[in-house]
Amino acid sequence: MRKPTGSLSAAWPLSGILAMSVKAVSPPVPPDRRQSGVAGAIARGIARYLHALGYCVLSELPLPSGRRADLVALGVAGEVVIVEIKSSVADLRGDHKWIEYRRHCDRLYFATTHDVPRNVFPSDAGLIIADQFDATIVKEAPVHRLAAATRRTVTLRFAHAAALRLQALCDPQGPYAG
Repeated sequence: MRKPTGSLSAAWPLSGILAMSVKAVSPPVPPDRRQSGVAGAIARGIARYLHALGYCVLSELPLPSGRRADLVALGVAGEVVIVEIKSSVADLRGDHKWIEYRRHCDRLYFATTHDVPRNVFPSDAGLIIADQFDATIVKEAPVHRLAAATRRTVTLRFAHAAALRLQALCDPQGPYAG
């Protein structure tokens, strides 16, 4: 993964995609109550950082395995990155679902705050330190290229989830929530 440099306008895959009126989506996005405030702040900083790198990010994406990834990012060339947020050492030690995430991404990162020791995270994954405003990759994740069929499945889940979430915001009384 590269560091943000310059403007994204030339690298942005769908340059006119944000030309639609985002103001038409008037209700604010409700906070995700499944995660702590710290985890929510980490997710926000990571989403901003990954956006600066040219990725589109979705939170809480259900994977084909039935697990739900904290953040999934889709890159310009179709690269799939999963970020598992851990807000404390206890959070990391109490949850090992992330082991299955590697089957669904090209790179797997953990993300945490400055307060959590870095040496507690697995050595075979990347590490991102974040706050609510920004993030920094402190250890690159190894690349494990997805098989084409798996990439297609994850990409379609990403696209469907993004479209349904946007439509649900535009039409809160519609049949999109389930």
